[in-house]
Amino acid sequence: MKAPWNFERYLTLAQRFLAGGRLPSLLLAVSRKSTSQSGRLGAVKDDLRLLLSLANAWLRGEYRQINPKAFLAVVGALLYFVTPLDALPDWLVGMGFVDDLAVLAWVLKTWSGELDAFRAWRAGQAPDVQAALERLPAPDSQRS
Repeated sequence: MKAPWNFERYLTLAQRFLAGGRLPSLLLAVSRKSTSQSGRLGAVKDDLRLLLSLANAWLRGEYRQINPKAFLAVVGALLYFVTPLDALPDWLVGMGFVDDLAVLAWVLKTWSGELDAFRAWRAGQAPDVQAALERLPAPDSQRS
């Protein structure tokens, strides 16, 4: 399946975010937007939570068994989700959110095997570890 239009740009941005240690601030931004848009997320809400949990586990150094290209696509999709001026600007009522959901769906489908492996790993963790993966990092925390 072909990558969404202009997604390569977000992969480059994702590399910069990771190299610059800015993943914690991205996770907080995604969390804020998903909370404010929770009614519009529908079925994607749990999938977005999965991506946040995966990125947090990676940041904490607890889960690194993911293909680097898959993780870069996850971070790129999260960046796309929070960027207000993408293919369809978020301020276009009724339409601006559609492309965000399409990019998330593409990542979920393209990297489903990697995401299923993370789900299985997460399910095998103790409840306190699972809860910790749901807690977002402090904005200034930098780990790699």
